This record gives sequence, structure tokens and C-alpha cells, in this order.
Amino acid sequence: MLIVFIRGIIVYVLVIFATRIMGKRQLGELSPSELVITILISNIATLSMEDPSMPIITGIIPILTLVCLDILASYAVLKSRKLRHLISGRPKVIISNGKIDQQVMKELRFTIDDVCASLRTSGIFDISEVQYAVVETTGTISVLQKADYLPLTQKTAAVPESAKNPPQAVISDGDIIASGMAGANIDENALRKELKKKHYSPEDILLCLLDADGRLKIIPKNENGADSR
Repeated sequence: MLIVFIRGIIVYVLVIFATRIMGKRQLGELSPSELVITILISNIATLSMEDPSMPIITGIIPILTLVCLDILASYAVLKSRKLRHLISGRPKVIISNGKIDQQVMKELRFTIDDVCASLRTSGIFDISEVQYAVVETTGTISVLQKADYLPLTQKTAAVPESAKNPPQAVISDGDIIASGMAGANIDENALRKELKKKHYSPEDILLCLLDADGRLKIIPKNENGADSR
């Protein structure tokens, strides 16, 4: 019994240590790869505590191996956008300009009940109030309400806002995003022209956003400031 107690403490400390190293978030915010690692670690930890005949090192080595794999994968996705999308997927626009994209719903295997349930967690009970919604890689839905339903502020009280979609990311970590350009109604040549006017090339940019009014907001690599047009 004492051995089981000691093994439980060792495994508990090891799992806490592994979780801290991997920087895990809340369960609902885990990407698919992070969720798989978490489930595997929990299963290995359970076996190590339940079976006293198993050497404790047999449970420690797989856990440390999974931690190393997760850290290596994290560094790899930082360097490669394509690998990031392969492992974690990419966000999907499910509502744009107040209209539901039913094709995206089919791709994600979302029912209208799933969408409504996610909207309710954001305090929205009427889907007609939504201007724009994105299904994140974690499965949660980020929502922008129509201007008429946004909370009243000093700015919106003085000048009523029209319904607009949020800015689209057209460049991320030096890569031009085709889906973002499509959402912002701009082609690659036009984008490169605008960047050239500001003395930038896509490779110099960490993040570039294009809003509904055609204004670019640029965050260069290795700089903290943002440049807007």
C-alpha cells in the first residue's frame, strides 16, 4: 500500500511538471494534437499507479517522450504555417455579412443547433443579430454582432456604425493568405502594390490586416508597433 501511495505521488508530480512545461490551456482551448497528448499522458499515468508490478520508470519514460514530442511539434509549427494548419487545422468563417455558410457547416459537420448553442455561450440568443462568426481550431465560435446590437459606447452614440465585417488577415508570418484575400476582396497583385507603397514585402510582415474600408494595418517582424494606412 505504501508503494502505491509513493508511486501516486511520483506520477502526480511528474504529470504536473509535464503540463507546466507544455503550457497547457483549458481543456476547451486545446488543439487536436494537444488533446491527444493530454489523453495519452493521463492513460499512461493511470497505468503506472494502478499496476504496482510495472516498474515506475516504464511510466516515466513514455510521459517524458510525449512531452518532448509536444515541445518539438510546437517549435515546428512556429516555423511552418503549412504544418500548423496540418496539425491544428484552420479557422472557418461560418457567418459572413449576416449570412450562414451552409457549405462550411457541412464540412465541419455542424448542425444549426450546434451553432445556436455556441452563440448562446456568447450571450447571443438570436442568430439574426450576428454579423460575422468564425469557428476556431479549438471548435469554439468567435462572434461579431451587427452594429445595431453592439453595446453603446461614446463613439457609437455620436456616429452610428454601419454593418461591416471585421478586418481580414491577408498576411501571416510572411505568408500571403488566400482565404483572407478572398474575404477582403483583394487580389495578390493589388496587395503587393499597396505593400510596395509602404516599402514592405510580404516576407517583412508578421501580420497584415485589411479592413472593410480598404485600410491596411501592418505589424512588421521584430517590431512592436503597427503601421496603418
